[in-house]
Amino acid sequence: MLQQICELAQEAGYAIMETYNAQEPLQVEHKSDNSPVTEADIAAHNVITAGLARIAPDIPQLSEEDPPEWPVRQNWQRYWLIDPLDGTKEFINRNGDFTVNIALIENGVPTMGVVYAPAKGLLYYAEGNQAWKEEGGHKQLIHVNDAKPPVIVISRSHQDNELMDYLKQMGEHTTVEIGSSLKFCLVAEGKAQLYPRFGPTNIWDTAAGHAVAIGAGAKVVDWHGKTLDYTPRESFLNPGFRVILF
Repeated sequence: MLQQICELAQEAGYAIMETYNAQEPLQVEHKSDNSPVTEADIAAHNVITAGLARIAPDIPQLSEEDPPEWPVRQNWQRYWLIDPLDGTKEFINRNGDFTVNIALIENGVPTMGVVYAPAKGLLYYAEGNQAWKEEGGHKQLIHVNDAKPPVIVISRSHQDNELMDYLKQMGEHTTVEIGSSLKFCLVAEGKAQLYPRFGPTNIWDTAAGHAVAIGAGAKVVDWHGKTLDYTPRESFLNPGFRVILF
């Protein structure tokens, strides 16, 4: 099934790139929480939800673009968690740092995840305790790398005073800025050693990247050391977290 999900993410990526490469100005609307949404978000959502319904019709779906109400999902033990276009701000700014995120959640744990960056031709995917990267037709297993001094990856669009204060206390390090769930993937492939996040995220922003991090030997914990949990709850918000090496 993992290969089918990779192909589905790429299909959604093609739909996104049709809008991304078009000459017309992007039509941007805003949802109730003021987050931006474009026709590319909706196109990718439609591709993914239809594809998952064919591949695994018995597994319910939670997509950022059409999340079910709480009574519908409160007892789900196994479900798809989808962000059809993660990094909409990066998409609007046309800097390439956006991804398609698809994760399978089982008993609160992301056991399978696919992160596809269509503008970069980068595909990351994981199942259980293995993770891979594909680029230019080349596939490789990836794993974390405990390099010193550490590279700390931070958000391109979501930096705050709390993060800046944290970095000042970190001793010798370098930082890399990048958008979307690619931050998880940089830690997973050993190009970064830490991704700290203080600002708000939703569960669909993190689940696929979390699966890739797990597969590559990293862990994703809140600031109290507790692993991020995707067991259904009424709020979609995550606590602040860190992607760290074991």
